[in-house]
Amino acid sequence: MNRTEATAERGEKSNTAQLLGRVGMACYGVVHLVIAYLALQVAFGDSEQADQKGALQQIGSTAFGQVLLWVVAIGLILFGLWQFLMAATGYEWVSGGKRTRKRIGAAARGVVVIALGVTAIRIATGSGGGSGNQKQQEFTAKLLQLPAGPALVVIAAACVLGVAIAAGVKGAKKKFLEDLNTSELPGKTKRWIGWVGTTGYLAKGVVLGIVAILLAIAGFQADPNKAGGLDAALKTLAAQPFGTVLLIIVALGLAAFGVYCFGAARAHKR
Repeated sequence: MNRTEATAERGEKSNTAQLLGRVGMACYGVVHLVIAYLALQVAFGDSEQADQKGALQQIGSTAFGQVLLWVVAIGLILFGLWQFLMAATGYEWVSGGKRTRKRIGAAARGVVVIALGVTAIRIATGSGGGSGNQKQQEFTAKLLQLPAGPALVVIAAACVLGVAIAAGVKGAKKKFLEDLNTSELPGKTKRWIGWVGTTGYLAKGVVLGIVAILLAIAGFQADPNKAGGLDAALKTLAAQPFGTVLLIIVALGLAAFGVYCFGAARAHKR
């Protein structure tokens, strides 16, 4: 095989990886749309598990849903692998520290999404037990048992808060558009992606901020039961004054992020 043929083959493999990753990103969007639906149920008095695992369980709750759950599971794993590829070789359109930060973010996102994909497979095979909040509390309890455990939990809370702030800033300043080929999109589509992206990232920032606060309280009080994941954050929000209205707004924001994932899957740079 000569150099030209080898280059063409690498390009074809890269294009295939990109395509599969984009399909996976759309599956990630599906998960957020279902989370938004569950959040709305919480807002109107239902006690559904409104987190990623609850969303996956909701998807697989029917016979057709079982098939869809397998599709979503495989898609999420492909999306995670694409993020690892981006962490290794992507974001060539930026340089220096910004490229490094984006690659680190892609690697972290890859870990989270693949873990979510594995959870989907476990649910599809009937072996996925325990809620997201239980997992969060178990993890927090293990941290608290370590030397300086409460301090470690507070540090973890600070890290989550940093991610929340970064998501909010990314949405408010529309930094996510840097990674999209918006010049190839019609004007209306560009505005549409900008709107749902901003709304979605702001909503994720709010939810992650509440998760960080719950985690910090658990650290300061050395009580793992105070910690909680996405489900606890949404239910904490619902319990506040005007909580129903606030939760509906956040749910619509999470739905907007899901829609954004569909647009970003199409327009993301290589």
